[in-house]
This record gives sequence, C-alpha cells and structure tokens, in this order.
Amino acid sequence: MVHRYIPKGDGEKEKMLETIGVESIDDLFVDIPKDLRLKEPLKIPPALSELELLRRAQELGEKNTPITSRVSFLGAGVYDHFVPLIIDHIISRSEFYTSYTPYQPEIAQGTLQAIFEYQTLICRLTGMDISNASMYEGASAAAEALLMALAEKRKSDNVLVSAGMHPQTIQVIKTYLHYRGVEIREVPLKDGKTDLEAAKELTDANTAGMIVQNPNFFGEMEEVVPFADFCKENKMLSILSVDPISLALLEPPGNQGIDLVIGDGQSLGNGLNFGGPYLGFLAVKKKHMRKMPGRLVGVSRDSEGKRAFVLTLQAREQHIRRYKATSNICTNMSLNALIASIYLNALGTDGLREVATQSLSKAHYLYKGLLETGAFEEVFSSPFFKEFTLKYKGDVKELLAKLRDCNIVGGLDLTEYGREGEILVAVTEKRTKEEMDRYIACVREVSA
Repeated sequence: MVHRYIPKGDGEKEKMLETIGVESIDDLFVDIPKDLRLKEPLKIPPALSELELLRRAQELGEKNTPITSRVSFLGAGVYDHFVPLIIDHIISRSEFYTSYTPYQPEIAQGTLQAIFEYQTLICRLTGMDISNASMYEGASAAAEALLMALAEKRKSDNVLVSAGMHPQTIQVIKTYLHYRGVEIREVPLKDGKTDLEAAKELTDANTAGMIVQNPNFFGEMEEVVPFADFCKENKMLSILSVDPISLALLEPPGNQGIDLVIGDGQSLGNGLNFGGPYLGFLAVKKKHMRKMPGRLVGVSRDSEGKRAFVLTLQAREQHIRRYKATSNICTNMSLNALIASIYLNALGTDGLREVATQSLSKAHYLYKGLLETGAFEEVFSSPFFKEFTLKYKGDVKELLAKLRDCNIVGGLDLTEYGREGEILVAVTEKRTKEEMDRYIACVREVSA
C-alpha cells in the first residue's frame, strides 16, 4: 500500500484512471468549458531537494531585519509589550496548543475551565457582567457589537461610529453592515475627541447604537460618562472599544454606564506575531447576554453533584439555528484567550498596574522630549495614555527613514489617513530612557 503522504507515481495513476474508467487526467475535466481551462502551464520553478530548499529559505530569511534589532515606537493597535516567558512554557503543553472549539463540551472540561477563567478575568477588568470567548480580533468584535445593538432595537436602520475609531476597524464594520442595509453615520472629532454635539444631529429614532474608542486611534482620552449618558438619552446601546492595559488605571467602563465593552487582546501577552492571530473580547451587562455572539461558558453540576463546565445559551449559536443565529462567528480564539488568562494571572493586579503606569509615564516623557526639539507641534491638548499624535515640521517620510537608520521604528505616518505631516507614536513599558533619548537625539540631528 502506498502511504497517503507519498506522491503517486505513473504506475499508480494509470491504475486509478483504469479503475474509474477514463484514459487521462484531462478526461476528468471535460465538463469545464475549454475557454475556462488553463491554456499554458503554470510558471512554477523546478522542485528543490530538501537541502536546497532549506538553503533557499535561509537566504530569504537573511533579507529580513528582526524586530529585536530595532526599537519600536509603532502602535496603532499592535503594541510591543513584554511577554513573560511563563506564557510560552504553559501554552507549549500539548493539551493547550492542540485545543480547539469545544464542540463536545462534556469531554472538554479542561478547555472549558480555561475559557471560563478567561471570561471571569475580562469581566473583572471591564466591570461588566458577562464576557464571551471570543471574537477573532478587535475589529470583528466591534462589528459584532453593532450587530447586537441592531438586534436589540426594532426598526433600527443606522448606527453611529466615532471617527476616532481605528480606520481599519471602520472598514471591517462597513464590510459587516453593507449587505444588511444599515447606514453607518460617522461622528466627527472635535479637538481630538468624539463630538457629541455633532452626534445629536446624526441621531434619530432608528439609531441602534454608537461606538467610541478609548483611548481613540490618535491616542486621546474620550469622555466616557457623557457618551454613556448620551446613548441612554437617545435609547440606544453604548459600545466602548478599550485598550485592556489602560483599564489598570482607568475606571472600569461597566461602572460608567457603558452597555457593551469590546477590544483587542493583543496586548495581553500575545506579542506582535507579525500582525496576528490575536483575539477580540466582548463583555456586556447581563440584560444583553442573549444577543451575544460566540461561545459562553458557565458552571453547573453533573449527575454526581460535582462542578461541571458547560456551554450555555447554545440555542442562539449558528450550529443550532444557522440562518436565524445572531452571528456567524463559529469558533473562538482558545489559545489566544488562554494566553491572555496566563498574562493577567502572572502579572496580577499590581503587575498590570505597573505596566500601565510605566507606559503612561514613558509616553509623556517622550512626548515632552520631542516637543522640546522644536521639530514638532502639538496636535491635540487632551490627556493621552501610551500613544500620542504630533505634527512634524518637516518631511515625515524622511524623518521615519532617518530613524530607521538609527535602528528606530519611529511611529506611524498618518498622511495616508488624511492627516498631512502627523505621526502617531506609541510607548510601552519595554522602552527604556536610553532608547527614548536616542529617539530624541536622532530627531535633533535630522531636523538640524
């Protein structure tokens, strides 16, 4: 018997064709019109031996510059926080890195327990009653939250989205809602924050909900309580997208009247990972739980009275109701959620607060130092957390190129987002005073 992973030779192919009653492989595709078939062979280079392939891969890899050789001040949704070694140690256990969505929860108690603990930690962090596990990433969590708002309010045909949301998140929201006939009304910013006065002009009786990011894409802190009050006054759901690290210092959104809290869990021990995979979290007040997408793990008792973990409210899931389901989310980022749980447990309350405090203080140190060079101007005057926007007086692209020569990834050029000359800079607890001083010195040299 030929092993299934060994390519078939000509002899095996001939026997297979004879068995099914055709003369050639081309006969298998007679139903496909000739004008749709490939007319020329694919230009694929000849096969390499294993040794040649490894050598080629090494040559290509040497063209890359590892992120560890450069100091990164790049943020915009993906942040270079420290990842404790204990995370890799635990998730490398086979029972964790092979776990997947628990379609048979009764025999996946360990997986369910890990998910339950993740949900508990997210609830404590956000001040909400219930968390799911979990969304694909922060952008899909934002879109799913708006779908919840639309499901909660009858005769709703529009939603409000703050212009302070990450532009890529706004694109994902538009993709989700396009074919549902939902109008997306973008609320402009005023002095770097969401303009609630403008939001009033955009709101009507059919507005289902409004989403705001805090800190927003430009790093500015939004006023959460007025936003929550505005949504209550207009009988729509308030959705707040948060940086989970910031919640170590800020009042939990659940204590400020917010209905739904969402965000991306990348900064909770998930590393950079070349842009993914990450996880999105979504936490709600109890009254909204029946409209939640994704998995929800609860605790019950088995026939012997012992504690047992279960998937609750499954009737709403797509594998039960299919086209009637609230969401098409069909999996959960189990491994990434586990990483977030390990991270939060390893740091504890004091450790997470230390990460947030250092990120805050170091961001303000660099902000002040860059302004003192005379090469930048302030853009906004509101408080910020670990990310800020400045306007460079010269050519931003040239500045970032010169910073790369100094082995510094200086930030994000906001020109492509319609903000000429502005740069978005992020600072985490990993950045040292020496690295920030080197950034400032390099700016002085370039601007001189």
